[in-house]
Amino acid sequence: MNHSFLPINRAEMEERGWDQVDFVYVSGDAYVDHPSFGHAIITRVLEANGYRVGMISQPDWRDPESISVFGKPRLGFLVSAGNMDSMVNHYPVSKKRRKTDAYTPGGETGKRPDHACIVYGNLIRRTYKDVPVILGGIEASLRRLAHYDYWSDSVKRSILLDSGADLISYGMGERSVVEIAEALDAGIPVEELTYIDGTVFKTKAKDRISDAEFLPSFDDVKADKKKYAGSFYTQYLNTDAFNGKRLAEPYSDTLYVVQNPPAKPLTTMEMDDIYNLPYARTWHPSYDEKGGVPAFAEIRFSLISNRGCFGGCSFCALTFHQGRIVQVRSHESLLKEAKLMTEDKEFKGYIHDVGGPTANFRHPSCKKQLEHGVCKNRQCLFPAPCKNLDADHSDYIRLLKKLREIPGVKKVFIRSGIRFDYLLADKKNEFLRELCEHHVSGQLKVAPEHVSDQVLSLMGKPENKVYETFIRQFKTMNARLGKKQYVVPYLMSSHPGSTLKEAVKLAEYCRDLGYMPEQVQDFYPTPSTLSTCMYYTGLDPRTMKPVYVPKNPHEKAMQRALIQYRNPELYDLVEEALKKAGRTDLIGYGPQCLIRPKGRQESVRGRDRNTSGRSDTGKKPVRKKKKTIRNIHRKK
Repeated sequence: MNHSFLPINRAEMEERGWDQVDFVYVSGDAYVDHPSFGHAIITRVLEANGYRVGMISQPDWRDPESISVFGKPRLGFLVSAGNMDSMVNHYPVSKKRRKTDAYTPGGETGKRPDHACIVYGNLIRRTYKDVPVILGGIEASLRRLAHYDYWSDSVKRSILLDSGADLISYGMGERSVVEIAEALDAGIPVEELTYIDGTVFKTKAKDRISDAEFLPSFDDVKADKKKYAGSFYTQYLNTDAFNGKRLAEPYSDTLYVVQNPPAKPLTTMEMDDIYNLPYARTWHPSYDEKGGVPAFAEIRFSLISNRGCFGGCSFCALTFHQGRIVQVRSHESLLKEAKLMTEDKEFKGYIHDVGGPTANFRHPSCKKQLEHGVCKNRQCLFPAPCKNLDADHSDYIRLLKKLREIPGVKKVFIRSGIRFDYLLADKKNEFLRELCEHHVSGQLKVAPEHVSDQVLSLMGKPENKVYETFIRQFKTMNARLGKKQYVVPYLMSSHPGSTLKEAVKLAEYCRDLGYMPEQVQDFYPTPSTLSTCMYYTGLDPRTMKPVYVPKNPHEKAMQRALIQYRNPELYDLVEEALKKAGRTDLIGYGPQCLIRPKGRQESVRGRDRNTSGRSDTGKKPVRKKKKTIRNIHRKK
């Protein structure tokens, strides 16, 4: 094998001496042959196992000829919407169309359809009626059973049914796709592939479903939100590769969708083998004219060191997609990739990130998980770290030191996010020093998300006092090192459980920091998360207790505006929110006020100038540069 791209048309296929490909991979993303892109990994894994793969990126779904580039594949079509769910790719939480697409050449929009897996699947099925179609990627993974669809505000069937596909390879897919390929290559009909871990199949015969837990029927979960919540939580409890059960979802007396248990996690050697495949590590040269693929810039000089996350955030779908068991690459594999980076003429000496879903998870959460799996009814970090948690950063520290010592590397940053509660649970306390001394670029982004313990509990996040402890230790460490570095908190508005009262509390927190975020993340109900289940049902599926859900667009706008109360354009929304929350005490001239009364609409910063040029506290105001966060946490 060489580092050339896979063929993208019949001419390139024939140049290789092939008269037919084994698989055609259809992707909603542009073709970037880099292991940060799912299509690159799956196609290279198949290639490494001896299969011929052709690549069709962003076909014109209105033209059947666009998926006939290679003719009929010998074994089947593999279909993915891309690295993102196509609806998330197209629409922010406001449901207004995005103006750019980072996964398309030149950032151009309109190159993939809404619900891409369904559209591509039906396009293929109309053209090739008897060829196996296998869905993969995050869109298929998170819609593999009945699911709430935010954009239509409805419960939809398994994507397997609506796409006309035969199988879903869910999760990361390397194990299952090879097993599928081997079975098809051996002549086993695709409808007989009912036994492969990490797949979802459909069947008309109930007696072909063995050793399964039956979920409520699709009609039941569509009609009854309580049953939907119960069904979702059963799925949530069965995402572990070691103890997850087979699940069956009835659609009628003669149609069932069956989810096999997840595929087993990869060993370090298997991870190394996958990341050592001959990727071209760039976009396809046909995109040069348009300036390439914008998303590639984000990962070009970053290293993926781990998979899986035992953080358990309610609004995150990682539990469903990658699972909770952490899988890691070896130091040797990562050092080899880092050295390749230094040979890139565009490399300036900075490795932008070394991480994964959570950067500082490079160690099993406890000793038992690789043998017995993770606990079904207990989280590793929430509501407090489990007594069996083995918090250890020593391996990560050794890796980072080795990376810093590579000739040509000036700085190694950590940008994919850290879990501060896990950091605090490591009693050796070595990683905080390492982080502050070597791996922060002046600002460390972390995600407390909120300050209300009530909301944090629903988010699956630690209590606010844990974050405050981290902030104190971060400040102390930086003072010891003689560094001026600050924490930038990611905050979320309108999460289930957040009333205007909790939103005001978040605004007061921003006031006390002297910080107004330029952007605020409004909660986005993406498929297959606990928080999305709460959003749709109004129930916490873990307890079945009612949850307040801010759904009214105007209320959501008020909650978001409160966090950005200093923006004069948001004055009316902030004033209305404070009145509705019964907090008119925050409208006035005192240092604790958020806004001034009507007619004096400049927002109150605690040290804003008044007509005398002095602050409301009688002290000289602190002069701030634009777009800086000098005063973040200064008052802590």
